Amino acid sequence: MADGLSDTQKALRPHYHGHRQRLRDRFRATGGEGMPDYELLEMLLAQAIPRRDMKPLAKELIDRFGSFAGVISAAPERLLAVSGMGETSVAALKVVRAAAVLLLKQEVMNRDAIGSWDRLLDYCRAAMAHEPVEQLRLLFLDRKNVLIADEVQQRGTVDHTPLYVREVVKRALELGASALIIVHNHPSGDPTPSRGDIEMTGQVKDALDKIGIALHDHVVIGRRGHESFRAKGLL
Repeated sequence: MADGLSDTQKALRPHYHGHRQRLRDRFRATGGEGMPDYELLEMLLAQAIPRRDMKPLAKELIDRFGSFAGVISAAPERLLAVSGMGETSVAALKVVRAAAVLLLKQEVMNRDAIGSWDRLLDYCRAAMAHEPVEQLRLLFLDRKNVLIADEVQQRGTVDHTPLYVREVVKRALELGASALIIVHNHPSGDPTPSRGDIEMTGQVKDALDKIGIALHDHVVIGRRGHESFRAKGLL
């Protein structure tokens, strides 16, 4: 009884008990490095549903949504449609996603956005790549390119987000911004800018130029990567 349990108690333990302990031991030893997505998801789900074997559910979720990121970013109603998922387990997944996005956001706020460009892109991808509808985010910078505000201005449909140029200008002036970066996502996964994206960006740039505010870039985020207007010569 080295673990304090009698032989009878050990026999009555669920079959997955030892497996779950081995997962915890591996996680402690490696910090999760090298563990497959479904095992990390299994450990997470076990915190919300401690008295069930989570391995089959974790594998089903990965199969359906493609990756760990795809699972925690999926819409709650889609997660609830999977047999075995309930409000508690969905909440656990959403807390992890919110924590991941917050961690990345805190790495870029009040810092030089241009000097920490890769980290800024990591944050935008985490926050937007898996959104089911288009979302338009404005990143406002001061004269030293320090990120002073990060705001979602609009949410649209699966293939369109309205942008009101007057509102962009008004908000930039309210914040005393010297520059800004537009970021929006393509739920289709393809980050290639559309003709509408290009026309809208030109309108914003023209309006900002008139009041001495720079438009540094417009970045389109997709699940298959990102596209920078400046890198493509569109700005």
